[in-house]
Amino acid sequence: MSTQTRQAPVAPINSKSTNRNRWAQARTYISAVVIVLWCLAPFYWMMVTAFRPSDSTFEISFWPSNATWDNFATAFAEDRGNHFALNLFNSLLIGVVVTVIGLLVGVFAAYALARLNFRFKFIILGLILGASMFPGVALITPLFQLFTDWGWIGTYQALILPNISFVLPLTVYTLVSFFREMPWELEEAARVDGATQGQAFRKVIMPLAAPAIFTTAILAFIASWNEFLIASQLSNDATKTVTVAIASFAGAQPHQEPYTAVMAAGTIVTVPLVILVLIFQRKIVAGLTAGGVK
Repeated sequence: MSTQTRQAPVAPINSKSTNRNRWAQARTYISAVVIVLWCLAPFYWMMVTAFRPSDSTFEISFWPSNATWDNFATAFAEDRGNHFALNLFNSLLIGVVVTVIGLLVGVFAAYALARLNFRFKFIILGLILGASMFPGVALITPLFQLFTDWGWIGTYQALILPNISFVLPLTVYTLVSFFREMPWELEEAARVDGATQGQAFRKVIMPLAAPAIFTTAILAFIASWNEFLIASQLSNDATKTVTVAIASFAGAQPHQEPYTAVMAAGTIVTVPLVILVLIFQRKIVAGLTAGGVK
């Protein structure tokens, strides 16, 4: 007798489901391309304009026909009243000091709000978050009056203290959510092994919170670097930041708006931030998502 081998039936391929998945992937890629182009188009146009001669400012070509570095030289030309090197130093100094102080205060405040139980904890957290929604323009007049009475107008502390108050809610809000999701067992195990509460925080909690702290530091520095409103009212020529300096650039001719020089200065200010974010994008994403899932 001959035996016949039976083969298992092959499930038919659902062409509709396959087409639907391909269309969903195509929509995802198309949406990503549109978002990237939408976000990078102004930055690209700024760079293109930065390399154009001043008499070709309003060309509509996507590449400068006669590329020149003169606009970058104009941005640093002190004979035209542009002290851009000093302005870069001021912004860097203010941004670093604001970031360091904001993190020192924000880390301990976030840890206390997330890990310790005390009265009015949620009210304090609500007040901190509510402070971030307070309009900055409403603070200009009282800050100007206060710092005038103290003799602080045109000083670094007049620019650092308001920026610290602006970045602290961001720091606390970002780190509180991370510390809440961190397992208590890690700290308790360190305490059982003989570590003090300070040692457990320094040797166990801080290394685990490094991604979130790093992300918060980047965001705080960018927020301080881009601040314009407070700096435009409380700074002078010695403490002027890059955002205020760009707005007051002088052209080669009287009553001439130096668009190309402004674009060159904007490129100098923006490119380091873009490079910084691209280099540390994985750490930034890890910090933003840390604490979201146990």
